[in-house]
Amino acid sequence: MTTTRRKKPAAAAKQHPATLDALRKSGYAPTTVRGELRRNLIARLRSGMPVFPGIVGYEDTVIPQVQNAILAGQDIILLGERGQAKSRMIRALVDLLDEEIPVVAGSEVNDDPFAPISRYAVERVAEEGGATPIEWVGRDKRYGEKLATPDISIADLVGDVDPIRIAEGRYLSDELAIHYGLIPRANRGVFCINELPDLAERIQVGLFNLMEERDVQIKGYRVRLQLDVLVVASANPEDYTNRGRIITPLKDRYGAQIRTHYPRESAQEIAIMDAERSAFPAADEEEKVVVPAYVKELLAEFTALARKHPEINQRSGVSVRVSIANYETVTANALRRAIAQSEGVAVPRITDFAFIIASTLGKVELETMEEGRETKIVDELIKRAILNVFDRHFEPRDLDALIEAFETGRTFDTGADLPAQAYTEAMAELDGFAAALSKLGAYGSGPEAASGAEFILEGLHLNRRLNRDELAAGYRYRL
Repeated sequence: MTTTRRKKPAAAAKQHPATLDALRKSGYAPTTVRGELRRNLIARLRSGMPVFPGIVGYEDTVIPQVQNAILAGQDIILLGERGQAKSRMIRALVDLLDEEIPVVAGSEVNDDPFAPISRYAVERVAEEGGATPIEWVGRDKRYGEKLATPDISIADLVGDVDPIRIAEGRYLSDELAIHYGLIPRANRGVFCINELPDLAERIQVGLFNLMEERDVQIKGYRVRLQLDVLVVASANPEDYTNRGRIITPLKDRYGAQIRTHYPRESAQEIAIMDAERSAFPAADEEEKVVVPAYVKELLAEFTALARKHPEINQRSGVSVRVSIANYETVTANALRRAIAQSEGVAVPRITDFAFIIASTLGKVELETMEEGRETKIVDELIKRAILNVFDRHFEPRDLDALIEAFETGRTFDTGADLPAQAYTEAMAELDGFAAALSKLGAYGSGPEAASGAEFILEGLHLNRRLNRDELAAGYRYRL
């Protein structure tokens, strides 16, 4: 005889207090948004948990400064060129908010049930007392963001009379006729203004009270909302410091001005590329995509060189998105070739880099207006990147045996559409490839060896040890 053990019923989900009286009895103690962020940051620091997971390259620079600003309860402005993860950094602050907080049910401005600020919530609590219904708002609902543009009005940010409510019979003098703007709706949360210098000066003036007295005033109404908002912003350093597009009193109200930067190491740029590139379900593709380490190094080196090139506008910056888009482009061309040649494995090659012109030019601003100069600049950057990365992997004497093999008059043809088999056959006739490929981790034959062969041949050419002739669909290397 067998018996079955009856499963214990699953524990009921924790029920939040649904009325003001129940909230009081629960022992809930409200705190300011700065206190909330500070408390949760301290808890993460003590536990050793990552505070800003997914943010790469800021561990010793930006992140400690942001943590200091939170611990100090300061408003923050992040200064940096485009593509430096400013918006992502700001949005990550939301994870430091409590999972949920109680508000007066129906409130547009996240009214604290113990200290309501809107006319609606004040009257409702006064009328219903302890029976006032409570709603719980998640952290994602406590974040507001606005991209600054010249046409933004103070009504967008703070509020204005709602004509629909007037049409419904309310008087202009009635505070309940007001439609609250983005900032009041972010009460007890975080509000971000992206590209702050683009905000008109008269609108910047309207932020003074919010930043210092912590309230906003709506037009001619006798309304002073005592808001609890952490105000953060982003800006390009050129706009913020040189053109004088931020009025001085507003600058003074930001407690922490933090400078962001591009990745300072190749490994950081590569980590961002790997994390941010477009990913597709493996089931959608039969071909496996393999990107060798030296190809990733080339992509990172290309972007690093572009950030120093005199003919590229460095004030607007060269975004990490350049690296990500170029990564996607070379892998896409490798995949296209693998499908056409039925190779099963897609591996980017040097000849695939010719296609990154399309993914680069739309993301950089050039100082020159010369026709066709853009393509030449990208080509120069590709060559310099290959030379730099090649010289990191090989010493001049490492490839002497391969050079000697070319002394018999042999040649080697490459091309973006050539099958890997053609490379395998060509390498079999030249001594010295095996040792060189092993240094790159490209053993044997197939697409990975073909990619390694192209890198080695182009590196030798740029070091002036091999000549290169241009063909209709590729190149021919010879001594």
